[in-house]
Amino acid sequence: MSMWQNVLLGAIALLMIFWAGPGIKQSIARSKQAKSDWPALLLPLALVILFVVFLVAMV
Repeated sequence: MSMWQNVLLGAIALLMIFWAGPGIKQSIARSKQAKSDWPALLLPLALVILFVVFLVAMV
C-alpha cells in the first residue's frame, strides 16, 4: 500500500476507537457489576473441543 493509504487507514482506525470509546467504557462498567456466568462459556467450549477430537479421531 502507498503512504497515503496507510495514513488514511490509521486515521480511520483512530476515529473508530474514539467513536466507540464511550460505549466500551460503559460496557466495562456494566460487566463489573454483572454476575459471572461461567457455564455459558465452558459448555460451548467443551462441545467444540469434543467435536474437534471427534473429527481428528475419524481421520
